[in-house]
Amino acid sequence: MFRYLTLAWDASAPDQAAVAEGLGSQILRHGPWHPALRRAGLHVFTTGTGGSNRSYPLGAEGVVLGKVFRKIDFDGLASPEAAFTPKEATAILNSEGRSLVQHHWGRYVAFLHSTTCASVLRDPTGTLPCFVLKHAGVTIVFSWLEDVLAALPGVLRPAVNWAALEAHIRLGALSGRATCLEGIRQVLPGERVRLLDGHGDVLWSAVEVASHGASPDPCDAMPVLRDTVRSCVRSWAGGYGQLLLRLSGGLDSSILLSCLTPQDSAAQVTCLNYFSAGADSDERAQARLVATAFDRPLVERERTSTFRLDQVLAMARTVNPSNHIARMGASRMDAEVAAAHRATALFTGGGGDQLFFEFHRWWPAADYLRQCGFDRGLPGALMAAARLGRVSVWHTLHMALRERLAPAVPRHDAGLHLSLLNPAAGLGPDALDRHVHPALLGLAALPLGKQEQVRQLMQPIGYYEPFEQAAAPELVNPLLSQPLVELCLQWPTYLLTHGGRGRGLVRAAFADVLPPQIAWRRSKGGMEEHIKGILLANIDFARDLLLNGQLVQRGLLDRTRLELALSARPSAQQSRLTELHTYIGIEAWLSRWASPICPLPTAKPLSSVQAHP
Repeated sequence: MFRYLTLAWDASAPDQAAVAEGLGSQILRHGPWHPALRRAGLHVFTTGTGGSNRSYPLGAEGVVLGKVFRKIDFDGLASPEAAFTPKEATAILNSEGRSLVQHHWGRYVAFLHSTTCASVLRDPTGTLPCFVLKHAGVTIVFSWLEDVLAALPGVLRPAVNWAALEAHIRLGALSGRATCLEGIRQVLPGERVRLLDGHGDVLWSAVEVASHGASPDPCDAMPVLRDTVRSCVRSWAGGYGQLLLRLSGGLDSSILLSCLTPQDSAAQVTCLNYFSAGADSDERAQARLVATAFDRPLVERERTSTFRLDQVLAMARTVNPSNHIARMGASRMDAEVAAAHRATALFTGGGGDQLFFEFHRWWPAADYLRQCGFDRGLPGALMAAARLGRVSVWHTLHMALRERLAPAVPRHDAGLHLSLLNPAAGLGPDALDRHVHPALLGLAALPLGKQEQVRQLMQPIGYYEPFEQAAAPELVNPLLSQPLVELCLQWPTYLLTHGGRGRGLVRAAFADVLPPQIAWRRSKGGMEEHIKGILLANIDFARDLLLNGQLVQRGLLDRTRLELALSARPSAQQSRLTELHTYIGIEAWLSRWASPICPLPTAKPLSSVQAHP
């Protein structure tokens, strides 16, 4: 579990230097922390073994932490790992990180020191978390809050940022600089922040990338997309000898496996499929089909129905609440199967829906009309978008024309889909704007469908595992690689939904290698029965936690509606079930800050587990 702790201060201020020296000594005494860079005004420490993260020195003036590749002409082959030459290191330092963003990609944070000040740069995908706090004039930058609480006790007395927490609930996640804890700010993906004065510059923005789009012919786009996917997936796999691949039997994870056949990758790949009761929750048949097609072993595990919801109270303390829904029991099984197979990484197809555009709406027709006007391609675009949105061509034309004549102003839904929020409480649109990535305030410059794609791609997927922590394999989502994200952002939605299908272009690009039942599959798996069963089995705990919780006490939740939702037979509606679990996770997170700050119990070692294919 790779993490970092960094101290930055004004080297000309003796009092700050003394504080920094004391904090650095505390870090080194606490555990196996290693200096990655030590110079006046900037000390960088790392810890955690396994996985593929490491330190890339930039002479004596900086260091890049994580995993970095060189940008190449993506032809299906893996990108070479970066090994910065003196010329490249100088270019990165002189450009204050801009050269790194332009000519490299990966999962990283960079600490740079110039003659004026130190700065931190987070990579455009935002995979590695990056948070900043101040203590006695010293700036502390960290990836994992538990490290600050354990190694530097006393520098942080956490207080909940209630405005940010409400925005987190209403928006689904915070993409801006604020966090749900007072005094801690987030460095945005693609942002460079000066560590002494906190000034930030966004060096990479999904909105800017999407605004410089191109629209190649589908026949020309397919091989480019296929080769870029293959290059990114194989680049990541090259850092691991053994890895797990979460194989649902759906399109995205199947595409990953098609890139990692024994002929294409030296990594030992073991597929892992979870199943449970329910009409769409057992995809073993599809997973077996794909695993057999690409000659990789498959481990099948049933989702545990005995998961106790009170275990969320022991999740790691994090800057923002964590979502536990997909982790209920799966976190432990991921760790056990990884240990049994000596796998240090878990690959998933996370991000594929938003990247390749799996939104069943008429939006691509509006995008086409805005970008191409009334040309001869419009009838085909209308029919494809109508098929995608499952509406009539006439409705599609009406909506596209309305959008062309009076474009919708991008606005947050402000939690309108949340049925248990108190309607009398709520942040206004201007207040919500302060909690989103500043680039998202410029969405109006983009076509309607592209706006939604950008909004979702600017939400990084969590990197650390809050349940198993150090025992968990490293999470890798190869589809959310910068070169692939840039490619799909630049292409219009009507190209990505080629043929009127969600993810139509990538389906066609991989149709010759995937089993047809997978390439053209229309249904998606789910786990509604599983999350409903766990809620019912733990209904007394859920009722006590929520009805007596801080969200009700502060008037954020409507108690009457909540009591009805927590009746003996909660609604089976997926949105309501997900909403209840979300509030359970938030109340559990709040309870951690009401308790004394002390280290979490050491995780029990994993017992020997046999994998059964």
